[in-house]
Amino acid sequence: MNRSTRKALPLLILATFIAILFLLPLIWMVFTSFKTLSESMASSSILPSQWTLENYTSIFSSVSDAPIFRWLFNTAFITVIGTIIVVIVDILAAYALARLSVPGKKVILGMIFLALAVPGIVTLFPAFYMFKSVNLLDTFIPLILPYTASTMGVFLIYNFLTSFPKDLEEAAYIDGASQPQILWHVIFPAIKPVAMTLGVITFLSIYNDFLWPSLVTNSNEMKTITLGIATLIQGSNFVNPAKMMASTVIATIPAVIVFILANKYIVKSVTNTGIK
Repeated sequence: MNRSTRKALPLLILATFIAILFLLPLIWMVFTSFKTLSESMASSSILPSQWTLENYTSIFSSVSDAPIFRWLFNTAFITVIGTIIVVIVDILAAYALARLSVPGKKVILGMIFLALAVPGIVTLFPAFYMFKSVNLLDTFIPLILPYTASTMGVFLIYNFLTSFPKDLEEAAYIDGASQPQILWHVIFPAIKPVAMTLGVITFLSIYNDFLWPSLVTNSNEMKTITLGIATLIQGSNFVNPAKMMASTVIATIPAVIVFILANKYIVKSVTNTGIK
């Protein structure tokens, strides 16, 4: 073992220990979902003594009381549509502010910076009464529309573009490229890591949101997965920890898959930001 390895070893051990601490609740959740009802309530062991799939089969078989497939579809539809709109709108807004002669640009930027300081919960009830006044509650519109723009995304992409050299864009103009072509073939490849990071953050934010869907949905069919799980916990499954953990595992899998697939873009975005 060389000297540099010996120096890095304590940091590696510490990082491993911290990672285990963060992963321990997830590990406990997964293993508990395979326990029987009696063992999940009485045993303190992480590993189940008797493995069972009864909790998962019970969830998927009781779709009349708990339509988990409908909840997953609602969540996927809202999350995907909302994320796509946020990324497109934020890229166009940031590009316009960074490259075009927009009247009142400084005022718009000041309003964006001011909006970053406003807690999101402040706008919940005004938005709720707006949708209620036009009879749009318990539909997909209030579940998607509030997520369709992000001041943080505009701020991140705008900062990236202000430090991005204009030489490539000017060369493309000389070659006869139009502004939409430059945006697609020059700007977007450069900001792809930032856009992907924004997309992942937006995806997880919409996917995990509980408060807003609980305000604007009433029927069981319009619930998202987080709201549906809360319904399960508050209902008869409150006395069944194993079934609660099984439903949580099902809800966690899509978010984990998205994060794993986009992890390299997040790392690349952070690296690029740090070396500018």
